[in-house]
Amino acid sequence: MITNFDYLKHESKFSSFADVAISAEKIILMDPEASIINSRRAMEFAIKWMYSVDAELEKPYQDNLQSLMNAEEYRQIVGLDLWKRMDYIRRSGNNAAHNNKKLGRDEAMLCLENLFIYLDFISYCYSDQYEEHSFDKTLITSRIEKAKESKEAADAAKAELAREQEKSAKQELDLQKLIAENASLKEELSARRQEQQQTYVPKPLDLSEYKTRKLYIDSMLMDAGWMEGKDWMNEVELPGMPNKSEVGFADYVLYDDMHRPLAVIEAKRTCVDVSKGRQQAKLYADLLEQKYKRRPVIFLTNGFETHIIDGQYPERKCSVIYSKRDLEKWFNLLTMRTSLKHVAVDKNIAGRYYQESAVKAVCDSLDEKNRRKSLLVMATGSGKTRTVIALCDCLLKAGWIKNILFLADRNSLVTQAKRSFVNMLPNLSCTNLVEEKDHYNAHCVFSTYQTMMNCIDTVSDSEGKLFTCGHFDLVICDEAHRSIYNKYKDIFSYFDAPLIGLTATPKDEIDKNTYEIFELENGVPTFGYDLAQAVKDGYLVDYVSVESKLKFIEQGIVYDELSEEDKRAYEETFEDEHGDLPDSIGSSALNTWIFNEDTIKQVLNILMTEGIKIDYGQKLGKTIIFAKNHDHAEKDTGSF
Repeated sequence: MITNFDYLKHESKFSSFADVAISAEKIILMDPEASIINSRRAMEFAIKWMYSVDAELEKPYQDNLQSLMNAEEYRQIVGLDLWKRMDYIRRSGNNAAHNNKKLGRDEAMLCLENLFIYLDFISYCYSDQYEEHSFDKTLITSRIEKAKESKEAADAAKAELAREQEKSAKQELDLQKLIAENASLKEELSARRQEQQQTYVPKPLDLSEYKTRKLYIDSMLMDAGWMEGKDWMNEVELPGMPNKSEVGFADYVLYDDMHRPLAVIEAKRTCVDVSKGRQQAKLYADLLEQKYKRRPVIFLTNGFETHIIDGQYPERKCSVIYSKRDLEKWFNLLTMRTSLKHVAVDKNIAGRYYQESAVKAVCDSLDEKNRRKSLLVMATGSGKTRTVIALCDCLLKAGWIKNILFLADRNSLVTQAKRSFVNMLPNLSCTNLVEEKDHYNAHCVFSTYQTMMNCIDTVSDSEGKLFTCGHFDLVICDEAHRSIYNKYKDIFSYFDAPLIGLTATPKDEIDKNTYEIFELENGVPTFGYDLAQAVKDGYLVDYVSVESKLKFIEQGIVYDELSEEDKRAYEETFEDEHGDLPDSIGSSALNTWIFNEDTIKQVLNILMTEGIKIDYGQKLGKTIIFAKNHDHAEKDTGSF
């Protein structure tokens, strides 16, 4: 049986994913859903193979498909259009495995075509001698027709395909093992990809066919938990349109359990048409509002780019269409929401004047100015966490939010933030995803970026996926700066929620791109409170520099200048497996390596001697120690 993927068998290096891809095509005749699942598996195996041979791709903390696909370096290599094709395969594979709605040959065929384009990209970039190939649907349709004509041929094909499916279902691929196996290929294949990719021409997404476009949109709706024919209706007739027939047909209408419209979706062909569909969608929303006395949310989409018009904020892009639970929550909050103009800040939480000003500045930005992003720049020790807790308290009481996500880049910051929220808002249910795995439905979720990335696709409850794009009503980003945003921007673009950034970096030292991320004028945060003002107000004490030098840390080590005893220690420490010894080690190299107990004790001794004292000089005052990394911090702690 000839397939579109047979060419992969000609190069042994593609063997880890070739058989699964071939199997995905073969079994479409017998079981389209199994074909979709195999397309997803073949794609996952191919992604893992890329990670094992390409030096630019570093294995993420967790090697599940979501983490591998969403790594920034990986997305840059494959490009946006190809990544979107791959995401369709991922979503369809998830829906085939977990959704009640049966997927058919149309969805399976689109998965195979997208898989073919992805594997052709791999072949183009990594093959010794690339040969151009095109996806031939007739290879598949002819087999289907042949099976229809002959029962004997159909039975024989099914028997072969059953064996094929049984074999492919058992295949697994260990990334760590694959990395070890392909270590010798990495340098050569990385260089080849960098050279050959320069001439690769991406195959454009063809959304001209309504049938194809609908497959992508349907996949998005299924992924969000909508059920066609129950709470999702196609081609809904709407009388009263200002046209000759006085009738319009909304592409999709999404309903609640009482059959009241929650959203209307206008499906358009291109990104340009997404905007063109705005007026038509608004007319549909007008008609539905007249009939049901409630205006539905509007989504404009072509299956890849989606816009939302909710009547509260200006039209904006969102990652996908909301789930039913998201939309029902949105309407419930809408009925409870009150103005933030005269909000009262709980002084037991944030009692200082500038903390109250910060809360009111964000409230004004959200309400009066209709801005969904705010940046608070507040000096270390001035109470950023207290301020944002008071803000959450105000927004919860005013009915603006229900679910909160607090993100930080280190476990310790996540733990510390959760502890503060629990102490000051004891009635708010909170969970730390890094430590707790059974309280996902809490209204305030604390997480590292990486943990949340992994949870988006894997955490579900009885109603379906939990962390959908509209699940959170407020996202708080601790230590917001460009590098964090660039590394984890998929989280910020996935969740359609107002974003609050916190940072202690002085506002004139924050780079221009960070202000752009928060859609602010350069150098003008939503609210700022700097160290100089905090010192002037008497809330913080200014720092005093104490110059101290440790010879090795300052100057490095020169072997010939050491005592005989130190030379022996040097030899024991720095001699390599061949017996070679460096003549010297520079200070910068030493700083990256040396966290020995003696050096740490010397530095801490200077702190204990020169640091600011309290209790009549008996105790060291409140002090912040900046360590190089977590291990260094642990060693510092153990040296006290």
